[in-house]
Amino acid sequence: MEFKSSNPYNGEEVGVYTALSQEALVEKLNKSQIAFDAWRKVPLSERCILLKKAGQVLRDNIEEYAQMITLEMGKPIKESRSEVNKCAWVCDYYAENAEIFLANEIIKTDAAQSFVSHDPIGSVLAIMPWNFPFWQVFRYAAPTLTAGNTGLLKHAPNVFGCAKQIEEVFIRAGYPRYVFQNLIVHHDQTETIISHDTVKALTLTGSERAGSAVAEISGRHIKKSVLELGGNNAFIVWEDADIDASVKIALTARMLNCGQSCIAAKRFILVEGVYEEFVTKFTNAVKELKSGDPMNENTTIGPLARLDLADQLNAQVKESVAQGAKLLLGGTQNGCYHEPTVLGDVVPGMAAFDQETFGPLAAMIKAKDIDHAFELSEKSKYGLGVTVCTKNTEKALKYAHKVSDAAYFINELVKSDPRLPFGGTKKSGYGRELAKDGMMEFVNRKTIYVKG
Repeated sequence: MEFKSSNPYNGEEVGVYTALSQEALVEKLNKSQIAFDAWRKVPLSERCILLKKAGQVLRDNIEEYAQMITLEMGKPIKESRSEVNKCAWVCDYYAENAEIFLANEIIKTDAAQSFVSHDPIGSVLAIMPWNFPFWQVFRYAAPTLTAGNTGLLKHAPNVFGCAKQIEEVFIRAGYPRYVFQNLIVHHDQTETIISHDTVKALTLTGSERAGSAVAEISGRHIKKSVLELGGNNAFIVWEDADIDASVKIALTARMLNCGQSCIAAKRFILVEGVYEEFVTKFTNAVKELKSGDPMNENTTIGPLARLDLADQLNAQVKESVAQGAKLLLGGTQNGCYHEPTVLGDVVPGMAAFDQETFGPLAAMIKAKDIDHAFELSEKSKYGLGVTVCTKNTEKALKYAHKVSDAAYFINELVKSDPRLPFGGTKKSGYGRELAKDGMMEFVNRKTIYVKG
């Protein structure tokens, strides 16, 4: 079987990749176990040095990697460079903090000694998506490998070129062979990989449907999983907010990566006193976005990564309009390109409110007051994050407990940061990535007790 990656902007072929045979796949899994037996014995200080080198490799080859990201999934080239730099940042972060995170935790008991150690568990499988093809992988790989585990990557088929380059980053940095391996496989081999004795745990970033399927498989084989799934983030604007500043934040929160982000702001819930002003200014800002070839330095909106994604978004737009939403801007599709779109008067029950919209579509929703805004925010099966824009940050902090999502940002878009735990609640998944929490997901927190 062969996989082809194509440029979504012009349809040109980017690369062709041959799937692993069953025998070759099993061989790679076995080698991952052999590598783990040696890698876990490498001193943590040396693992941190290698991770620092990986970050430097990313910086030294930023144009090579950024161009592959843009060619395979259509992200504007400036955003691709930012993604690679963020990967270097997460490498630096764990290289500098791993020894603190993995240190023994002394616990006073009646024992002569009692503490918790943090041991590696083995090979960890990562099933990763195409929308941030480097970042999603490095935010898992940096803490997981540095903790002493080995990594196996099953990437999305349309970004296998990125997957190949990621494996090469670790090779260039000097990691031992087979500590990190890229697996070119079809999704129907997922259970074969998860069930293999080598694989001790897995992490998946993807759709709710994919997460549910993988969780069922990992549960059947009693293997830990971390799931980071879909989102339908609310962006709440209070009447006292700085509207110009809020619009600027909102534009990035919705249109970054052409809106193809689980943590993008998708439902803009506006207290009625600022509804008209915000909608007008936001719509005008969207009109100023530059669509075109994502390899062009001036482009801010490229195509969606695949035709089916653009088709799905367009169907959601049409369904919402048929349900009573007002088409304020955009709404047209041309192949993989979907025009940035703004819908007004969106209410619960409409596709643009209830469903995750993965693309440049902003749904404008009117709330009677602050309490009503939070009620609307909670009308979602997802729980990744909420943004609140207001000048009264103290009051906003008091509302944090009303939010069931895993993140609450005041006057800033919801974003991932190596220093902060990242994950979701409800249908957005479970477990945490990044910060110390992300490193703790794939270690054996071992209790050690010495009577004396």
